[in-house]
Amino acid sequence: MAFRANDPSFATKALHVGQEPEQWESMAVVPPISLSTTFKQHGPADYKKYEYGRSGNPTRDVLEKCLASLDNAQYGITFSSGLAATATITQLLNAGDHIVSMDDLYGGTNRYFRQVASRFNIETSFVDATDPKRVEDAIRPNTKMVWIETPTNPTLKIVDVSAVSSIVKKHPEVFLVVDNTFESAYFQRPLELGADIAYYSLTKYMNGHTDVIMGAVCTNNEDLHKRLRFLQNAVGPVPSPMDCYLVNRSLKTLKVRMEEHQKNSLVVGRWLEKHPAVLSVRHPGLASHPQHQLVLKQCYGHSGMISFYLKGRLEESRKFLSALKVVTLAESLGGYESLAELPYLMTHASIEEKERVALGVTENLIRISVGLESAEDIIADLDQALNIAVQN
Repeated sequence: MAFRANDPSFATKALHVGQEPEQWESMAVVPPISLSTTFKQHGPADYKKYEYGRSGNPTRDVLEKCLASLDNAQYGITFSSGLAATATITQLLNAGDHIVSMDDLYGGTNRYFRQVASRFNIETSFVDATDPKRVEDAIRPNTKMVWIETPTNPTLKIVDVSAVSSIVKKHPEVFLVVDNTFESAYFQRPLELGADIAYYSLTKYMNGHTDVIMGAVCTNNEDLHKRLRFLQNAVGPVPSPMDCYLVNRSLKTLKVRMEEHQKNSLVVGRWLEKHPAVLSVRHPGLASHPQHQLVLKQCYGHSGMISFYLKGRLEESRKFLSALKVVTLAESLGGYESLAELPYLMTHASIEEKERVALGVTENLIRISVGLESAEDIIADLDQALNIAVQN
């Protein structure tokens, strides 16, 4: 297995970009938390840098600069949640515009496009973007945005970002968004592959401590940045300074955390492939993944995300998840702790059942976010739960 060679300075950027002590009078090595909602002005409309906390905040600026550097981007913009970032990006569009979206994606994104954006006369066509031609065929004269996830949530399909980008660039009025939540900026950098916007639920791997809800976008497109920055202020979905401090702190260990997530998930994935209670495993880092070669071409590694099909149906899935002791049954992913869930009833329940099943989100699909515990302890827990759920 040989992924792309990663940036040797990634950890250095995570530790130092935006953190310069010289920017503070105190010369603090750790950037301070600025909780003030307003800032004194020299005279009416004559202010030093900041005027109001929604429009700008020193702690938020530190985080946004650091985030941008990790994606090799010029601009980083943060939001109060991943879905707040989704909504703000979508507000770049006008009534009557059209979106082409990956069909297999986070349930909240699907729900937003279908049940919220549609109310503003923004239509979405959902296609299997693993075949780039389907994206090309779905683009209309009024298409303004193409939205893809890779790897997808929860079936871990892979989209060729460069191929889709080549198609989108034939249409100057269309921009490409890549949800990079599952890999983080450490294992995949969509802007390098031709995307216009790299999107994140920072709640997941980028923060990695299960204690912050936040979203972000990174871009090199000055026009998109200006428009998104306007909406960040005009609409107001900004994160708190305390949360910005916590995410900035978490980025300092992103490299070491992601390396450990990858190491554990590979061990767990290989073990699951051999277990008699498991039908099949979806792990992009394993040779058994149908798009493994594409993963090696566009990624620097893979995170702790695994999905697998259990022998049985809903009853067996319930038994398995309820029997876990070390791995926690809960939604979300990307934290230091191992989590497991049943997308069919949990994260993707808002999608119509017929569509869910067609996408592979069935009663026996289990999604695991492999954490930083001992791999042996994770395996022992999965083993005892599988043996309880499936009697061979």
